[in-house]
Amino acid sequence: MNTDPSAITRLLAQCREGDRGALDALIPHVYEQLHGMAEKCFRGERESHTLRATALVHEAYLRLAGSEVDWQSRAHFFAVAARVMRRILVDHARSQQRQKRGGGAWKLSLDDTPTVGAEKPAMMVALDDALTALARMDGRKSETLEMIYFGGLTYEEAAAVLGVSVPTVQRDLRMAKAWIYREMQKDGPEPPAGDG
Repeated sequence: MNTDPSAITRLLAQCREGDRGALDALIPHVYEQLHGMAEKCFRGERESHTLRATALVHEAYLRLAGSEVDWQSRAHFFAVAARVMRRILVDHARSQQRQKRGGGAWKLSLDDTPTVGAEKPAMMVALDDALTALARMDGRKSETLEMIYFGGLTYEEAAAVLGVSVPTVQRDLRMAKAWIYREMQKDGPEPPAGDG
């Protein structure tokens, strides 16, 4: 499949101009990258997990197709896709939490892409709550973290979407990670010795 960025940009421009069929034409161009984003979320999970990467991509497509977004660029598309996938993952985690209440400590690591195992719905929900709180306080930092960790965007792509420099993205990301970690530790267990 042709994943030429100019073809993606052209199709996004057609979407912006109201061509509803352009999004359908766009999906084959971006499917592989969307699937890669989804697979990162499921790394290390058991085979019997109730949500699969393909299902996540398909649900994201349905939500994207039903949205009225003014697509600005390829990076903007993937940033919105990341937000949609995050929303689906959080909804799934909340559903799992309702079905199975349980304790157990969890460890937060924003050095890797978050995973969504059935044993981790409390962490996913807590992460979503913390990101929502951060968004109210500083939307750009929340968006930066979301684009990089859920969307897999590069620093350069995130900078383009946000209209800031790469060093600003790096600084915002460091601050967001520290803030999220502190916020999640307020209600969670004490971090293990040696974690920083």
